[in-house]
Amino acid sequence: MLKKTDPQVFNLIQKEEKRQKEVLEMIPSENYASKEVLEALGTVLNNKYSEGYPKKRYYQGNAVIDEVEILAEERAQKLFGVPYVNVQALSGSVMNLAVYFALLKPLKGKIMGLALAFGGHLTHGQPQSASGQFFKSCLYTLGKDGKLDFAAIEKQAIKEKPDIIVCGFTAYPRTIDFKRFGEIADKVGAYLLADISHIAGLIAAGVHPSPVPYAHVVTTTTHKTLRGPRGALIMVTEKGIKKDPDLPKKIDTAIIPGLQGGPHDNQTAAIAVALKEAATPAFKKYGAQIVKNSQKLSEELARYSFDLVSGGSDNHLLLVDLRNKKVNGAIAALALETAGIVVNKNAVPNDSLPPFYPSGIRLGTPAITTRGMKEKEMIKVARFISQAVEEVGKYQLPEDKERRRQYWQKIKKEITANKKLLAIGKQVAALCRNYPIY
Repeated sequence: MLKKTDPQVFNLIQKEEKRQKEVLEMIPSENYASKEVLEALGTVLNNKYSEGYPKKRYYQGNAVIDEVEILAEERAQKLFGVPYVNVQALSGSVMNLAVYFALLKPLKGKIMGLALAFGGHLTHGQPQSASGQFFKSCLYTLGKDGKLDFAAIEKQAIKEKPDIIVCGFTAYPRTIDFKRFGEIADKVGAYLLADISHIAGLIAAGVHPSPVPYAHVVTTTTHKTLRGPRGALIMVTEKGIKKDPDLPKKIDTAIIPGLQGGPHDNQTAAIAVALKEAATPAFKKYGAQIVKNSQKLSEELARYSFDLVSGGSDNHLLLVDLRNKKVNGAIAALALETAGIVVNKNAVPNDSLPPFYPSGIRLGTPAITTRGMKEKEMIKVARFISQAVEEVGKYQLPEDKERRRQYWQKIKKEITANKKLLAIGKQVAALCRNYPIY
């Protein structure tokens, strides 16, 4: 039907589907949702307006929608072992802001999160985001080994006395010691917010420790390792309710009327489907394979002398410092995309370069594991990555901002037309055909 009524949009969708099928999607925050999740997302539930919460709506005609939302809540409660879940946050940024607005007074409350340049997220108190503009913030960093330095974090927390400590990160390749974070938060009287957006699927699969016994609030997006639609969950733990029995009510109020209007009911249904999938034995095997693939890829990249931040990976992602290769992260990311491998440029600890031209790249194994790839494929992937990065070693970005902009425009054309990179892309496409999606 769409093909006839709007061929332009139809063709663009077809082009994007073709792209996804022919490349290695290795951005660690991306994944392939199942056909069933996509089916739920594209339903008549999109047509309903449902401001409010189950049994307490501002619009009529929500009896079925109430059942959908309650089902999603119950599945999340069971999967993660929590007494309360809000499934209405439309995205990760909104979910974290809702927690801050529920617990803190604007311009007075203080957030303590990991600095962006060390693997934190914009919504963890960075000055560029609303979290750092509407609230006070102090940012901690990693140790010299690229790992969390809990002695330094505790010392900083005692000095700063934050109201909320945020743990759970966007570019941290190691296991998170939630128990230690909980002890620090308790010592200074702070709430502990565990943002598990990246590792929620690993936690559900039992291959990463859960923050639930130690945190007061747990937030997560649903489209990364959880392999659902784009959406979010806000969960309050038993520990959180013990600290503040009104916490669930405060979070509900922060979502609506605080930050949102009506939820996206089709999104809620798709989240429910993803949560059911995440409770299966097959998903547990999937989560375990993500980690096996990530660790194997780490080993193989190390063989090609890539400098891995923290020395490796315990989870789904790798952060690669390219300074020893003398290749800029933006150049490497473009070269890899030309070769059919999609990663993202990323800052590394103590990076002296600007965010648009950082020193590293971030990559992960969730999506390629969804395709069915295992350790032996990681050997090939590492070789492709090494060949692509080596091919662009001759390009050095000027330090001057204007000269750098002009140079980038010049080499962008050269890199995307590079015959060796395009040849690697053909090998990648051939590999992908052996592991089809949909």
